[in-house]
Amino acid sequence: MTTRVMLISPAAGDARREVRFDDDGPLGAAGLRRARAAAATLPAAARTFVSPSLRCRMTADELGLTPAPEPAPAGCTMGRWRGRTLAEVADADPADVAAWLSDPGFTGHGGESLRQLCDRVEGWLTGLAADPGRVTAVVEPDVVRAAAVCALGARVEAFWRLDVRPLTSTELSGRSGRWNLGLGCALGAA
Repeated sequence: MTTRVMLISPAAGDARREVRFDDDGPLGAAGLRRARAAAATLPAAARTFVSPSLRCRMTADELGLTPAPEPAPAGCTMGRWRGRTLAEVADADPADVAAWLSDPGFTGHGGESLRQLCDRVEGWLTGLAADPGRVTAVVEPDVVRAAAVCALGARVEAFWRLDVRPLTSTELSGRSGRWNLGLGCALGAA
């Protein structure tokens, strides 16, 4: 039997507009309205999860979901960069930003590497596949990217080549560790 996983990226908040490493800020008013408007468009799911961030929890609430908190699909841990803008970090640590963008194993910020994120997300997906059925999860954009890298069997460096827009769904379907990938559709789109 097939497992279908719908990954929903959160609605936009201030941290995204500022290109800020997630500081767990709330959604903006426009993001809240968009999520509320998309609430009736989601298919029913046997299991529903949400990343622990405030913006993912707020998006899930506005979508009318009652998910179980799940630490496995949390966004990438950014260590000492958390809450800072990319511009601030690039000004202070240009060599570290360059390393982060080019080395999937980089942990110089004191957080998780992209390789570690992809491995963690792959383990979560493997666990989901053990129980067939439909899953909906509101997760950070970096988790959607990591899931796409895993589904395609791509190199971790492909992570930077994937864009995830706010309030879109990316669907994975498969069984026995083999995933098919349906790329991001706007929620509520026909």
